[in-house]
Amino acid sequence: MFYRIIRPIVRFIVWVLNGHLHVHHKERIPKGNYILAAPHRTWWEPILFALAASPMEFMFMTKIELYKNPVLRFILDHAHAFPVDRKHPGPSVLKIPIDGLRAGKLSLIIFPSGTRHSNKLKSGTSVIAKLSHKPIVPVVYQGPLTFKGLLMRKSLDVCFGDPIYIDHKTKMNHKNEENVDSKMQTAWDKLDKEQNPNFHYVAK
Repeated sequence: MFYRIIRPIVRFIVWVLNGHLHVHHKERIPKGNYILAAPHRTWWEPILFALAASPMEFMFMTKIELYKNPVLRFILDHAHAFPVDRKHPGPSVLKIPIDGLRAGKLSLIIFPSGTRHSNKLKSGTSVIAKLSHKPIVPVVYQGPLTFKGLLMRKSLDVCFGDPIYIDHKTKMNHKNEENVDSKMQTAWDKLDKEQNPNFHYVAK
């Protein structure tokens, strides 16, 4: 309920601050729930992705440090977010999203690189996809990378790609995980070129 209440409020705030959110190829999103996977470029990407793919509701992985603030903790708990200790990740990092996806009501937004400062993909996305029996939908954000750029009302573009399916019989060994990672990276590169071939993101 909270998610449905807060979403139009957030949409209005984004419209006031920028007013130029453009969604491309939403028709590529499959029926049912799924895993939305993206290269991590800004802290507001999860918000834009969730707005772009509505009415679907999403789970989010958030760093555990954010839960120290009681107000923020309340918002995150009621917005389908769950904490992740990046230094000491436990079984819940996989169990919570897998159980949530299997339930069929929520989709998942995930950044396989983990942070905005890395292009190296971490394992986990392919395992979640296999065990939940849900497709991975690649998505990219192109637009301002600073809050100042956001306020200058530069275009915010969200582009969805074709879903990537993993056979549930596939063994998630290192080789197969690398294969899925390669498919995601290829899909992101294709989407970037498709949307704006002049766009280039450099992790700092």
